[in-house]
Amino acid sequence: MTEPAYVAVDWGTSSFRLWLVDRAGKVLAERRSGEGMLAAAKTGFAAVLQAHLAAVEAPDHLPVLICGMAGAKTGWVEAGYVDTPAPLAAILKQAARVPGEARDIRILPGIAQRDAAAPDVMRGEETQLLGALGLQAAGEAMVCMPGTHSKWVHVKDGTVASFSTFMTGELFSVVSRETILSLAVANAEDAEDVSSFRAAVKAAFEAPAFAANLLFGARARQLLFGGTPAAARETLSGTLIGVELAAGLSGAVPKAGITLVASGRLAALYRLAFDTLSVTVQQVEADEAVRRGLSMAAAAIWTK
Repeated sequence: MTEPAYVAVDWGTSSFRLWLVDRAGKVLAERRSGEGMLAAAKTGFAAVLQAHLAAVEAPDHLPVLICGMAGAKTGWVEAGYVDTPAPLAAILKQAARVPGEARDIRILPGIAQRDAAAPDVMRGEETQLLGALGLQAAGEAMVCMPGTHSKWVHVKDGTVASFSTFMTGELFSVVSRETILSLAVANAEDAEDVSSFRAAVKAAFEAPAFAANLLFGARARQLLFGGTPAAARETLSGTLIGVELAAGLSGAVPKAGITLVASGRLAALYRLAFDTLSVTVQQVEADEAVRRGLSMAAAAIWTK
């Protein structure tokens, strides 16, 4: 049986993912839960981690490498930031060790953009970048990483030159649940309306200044001309994603197109949005990217 070499953890705000990994990077066991930073801060980070380590029967000597919000100021141990322009290789050298633990547990730093005109931070996505692009990535890349807080990252020769965060996922959640538009999307369930989504992406991309007007149009259109809750929901989603793409694609796009780091429904939505705008996309699975990034970091930290 293959022996485990380390444990990799992606510890987000509301999610926890753990992988038991061998020296070749093969996943031997996996755990997922909703015990993200917010929950772990109440029950105890060490207790949450130990319960999952016990579940996968991780040996006591096995080291643990963590990325994500466990390294935030309000997390387990503040892991700090690497400032832009940030070489991806620098992330590997600044992992913070968790004190008071018999096991070697380290947390990777995030990246900070200390620009008064465009301040920004990321924590967790830097590991996905590392896994998606590698350390020796020559040339330029524009990386789109959809999520609650989507990231658009400009990488040049293995260095994060700049990035921008868009609260697209969080805005969709708030708008669809806490505003008048919640009436329009009620009972939408899992039905899809591709044509409504495409139309909304195009309209918002061409006129992002009208975003608030376009959003209300989902309700007005339903009242005056009928339409399904699914059509209204896809209009909201397409409008917010279209506005994000209008900003993300406002500069020069590399010849290779956009590197999309995403999985599941988000990957499908963003691929459809990019296709609507005739933008070339190279997709990397988000889970695979973060595991690969953690594997590269683990090798750099513990391989002698």
